[in-house]
Amino acid sequence: MVKNILVSQPKPIDPARNPYSELAEKYELNIDFQKFIKVEGIPARDFRKDKVNILNHSAVIFTSRNSVDHFFRMCTEMRVEVPDEMKYFSISESTSFYLQKYVQFRKRKIFHGHQNFNDLMDIIKKHKDENFLLPCSDIHKQSLTKQLDDNNIKYSKAVIYRTLASDLSKLDIHSYDMIIFFSPSGVKSLQKNFPEYQQGETKIGVFGPTTAKAVKEAGLTLNLNAPTKSAPSMTMALGQYIEKLYKKNGFKVGM
Repeated sequence: MVKNILVSQPKPIDPARNPYSELAEKYELNIDFQKFIKVEGIPARDFRKDKVNILNHSAVIFTSRNSVDHFFRMCTEMRVEVPDEMKYFSISESTSFYLQKYVQFRKRKIFHGHQNFNDLMDIIKKHKDENFLLPCSDIHKQSLTKQLDDNNIKYSKAVIYRTLASDLSKLDIHSYDMIIFFSPSGVKSLQKNFPEYQQGETKIGVFGPTTAKAVKEAGLTLNLNAPTKSAPSMTMALGQYIEKLYKKNGFKVGM
């Protein structure tokens, strides 16, 4: 049975809003959280080598909170004053609200999708006259730039932070019955920290097709793949998976 689960993400700050807590209580699970990757900002001196002029752009595309933080960090380091007319296009509503940390929220200049770049792309296509800036990591989804290219969107890619493997040397990786990944970088971190890792009976769950691909390319067996139509979130998919295991082994919930 799966009892000890490792989630390769930071522990949620608010326990009351942690969907994993409900799963842990319902199925008597031990769920630990551990960041497998870390983000490091690229210094302004290195960014200048790419010759990307922030002020040549009239709009910015944000795909994460990291991209928001490091964009404004870079502006500060380079002493760039972002004009009030700058427009912002965020992948989700929560990322748009996060922007309030740096800019005054105005509906006329802040747009967002619904956690999906395809949704955001529909909005971007309505603003084809803009010159977009895409702040990103050195490791980013090629599908994003491909969509921009395919739709003839004028944009510049700005690599402003790096995604690195965290130090997992103190982690007893073999004590878990299941490991859950959310990005290809997390899978690479496992390989870097544990080059001799053997999966054995450990189950592996992933969120997203690129992460699933990374698991398979690493020679590991994939046991849980999310999202699905019936489980759009990882916690829902995990709950369904555990439920099936209980039924298969003749256990009742709470036993």
